[in-house]
Amino acid sequence: MLEPVLKVENLVKRFGGLVATDNLSLDIREGEIHAVIGPNGAGKTTMISQLIGELRPDAGSIQFMGRDITATPVHARSHLGIARSFQITSIFLNFTALDNVALAVQAHDGHSFRFWADARRDPRLREPAMAALEQVGLTHRAGTIASALSHGEHRQLEIAMALATKPKLLLLDEPMAGMGPEDSARMVVMLQKIKGSISMLLIEHDMDAVFALADRITVLVYGRGIATGQPEEIRRNEQVRQAYLGDEGLAG
Repeated sequence: MLEPVLKVENLVKRFGGLVATDNLSLDIREGEIHAVIGPNGAGKTTMISQLIGELRPDAGSIQFMGRDITATPVHARSHLGIARSFQITSIFLNFTALDNVALAVQAHDGHSFRFWADARRDPRLREPAMAALEQVGLTHRAGTIASALSHGEHRQLEIAMALATKPKLLLLDEPMAGMGPEDSARMVVMLQKIKGSISMLLIEHDMDAVFALADRITVLVYGRGIATGQPEEIRRNEQVRQAYLGDEGLAG
């Protein structure tokens, strides 16, 4: 079996007397979508902050592509190939969708250009930016000012900005948050299209989206992983039913 893209072993994070991450182990395989679900306060945000490098674990290890990155800072993890959607950068509302993605390419690659008026026309930025917009289905909105995009399109644009950096692992932190049913359905279709081309860790409260997208699911409760398995295994797991999903959450 191939070495996992990301391997987390016995991760622990405490805040005073609170154990936010409790001896957590999980791995993400190449090309899979691995979802992490759990109730509010389960430790999902703390976990992802450790994976991206914003928080240092108190114990345990994080390996990425076979390399120990437990103590590696945020910017270095980005250059190794880890991107986190929605927090990697802010959308510039007065710039077009294409300009926003080109800026993400520029910032990640460290290009030194005279200024944006020249840089926005540079093919070294525009070509990967257009390719990323195509991946998320926004090529028809490339020239649209970001302030004119819908909330759902903002989310797509932020994922395009992450994809433009050509990551090996994409951390998706509640991509459907604040969306209505139609936008959520479009996001699921878009993620299904890129599934397999990049490894993804998905944190999401929308269970319909999770079960539609995930290859495997890990359930967190009070910082501890109580179950990991394929969607149907998680759906049938009695411990998961009692601790989190409930009969209603497992329907469908």
